[in-house]
Amino acid sequence: MSSPDLIHNAAEMARYRVTGMDCPSCAAKIEKAVRSVGVEEVKVSTATQVMTLHVSDPGAQLPEVERAVTGIGYRLDRLGGSDVDHEGDIDDLPKDLSHITPAYRRALWIVILLNVGYGVIEMFGGFISGSQALKADALDFLGDGLITFLGVLAIGWSLVWRARSALIQGLFLGALGLGVLANTAYRVLVQQQPEAELMGLFAVIALVVNVVAVLPLLPHRTGDANVRAVWLFSRNDAIGNAAVVLAAGLVAWTGTAWPDLVVAAVIAGLFLQSSWSIIRDAKADLQEST
Repeated sequence: MSSPDLIHNAAEMARYRVTGMDCPSCAAKIEKAVRSVGVEEVKVSTATQVMTLHVSDPGAQLPEVERAVTGIGYRLDRLGGSDVDHEGDIDDLPKDLSHITPAYRRALWIVILLNVGYGVIEMFGGFISGSQALKADALDFLGDGLITFLGVLAIGWSLVWRARSALIQGLFLGALGLGVLANTAYRVLVQQQPEAELMGLFAVIALVVNVVAVLPLLPHRTGDANVRAVWLFSRNDAIGNAAVVLAAGLVAWTGTAWPDLVVAAVIAGLFLQSSWSIIRDAKADLQEST
């Protein structure tokens, strides 16, 4: 047996449920924070929001890990250890779910309705205006809404059921993203110019919806993900909306469809990357649970 294998076997596994992450970049940031305190074996799943790590000295290292992760804006709930069965025993649940209050659930449902509702509206706006960028931005709204929806449903679920739900969600969102990219490629050949006024109008409304969606979560920021994480997600979404507004202005200025197509390809590409990360992590979590 090799030396790394001996070290791995001697280490103790710990698992945490992470609250406040919604994208692969969040997972990468958390893993970086954990490695900064000397723990190299760490994996954060974007599918189930579960962090798994191996430590040689839990009493000394786990408090440092918890401080590092909460310090960058995420909440950690320790999960049960190896005594959890594959379908999820009660020990698979966080030991403290007091932060999941009825008011917090209501706030999450408001966010879900705003994101999914406007995602559908913006997708319709993309079709009537002929804008691929609006369709791609609508995917971002739908993705955020569905991820939050999964989070609400999965409160108290076992890891294997969270992974199954995330896999279905990732496949669905990936199919939508591929559809937008395929339609964008077709528009490159056709070169149909979108209606810049409608495109800009829907994009500006999207900015407003993003801000409104954040407001219900702010009263709960100390009990769940803190305000830094909330505004980080809002900022990232707002950047995408601003890019669509800029594309609309360039379409009107240049009289061509290229700005719309470029922005659509970039947003859809980033969206597909996130969807693939969810699918990959969900499959890995399912394999570990069998």
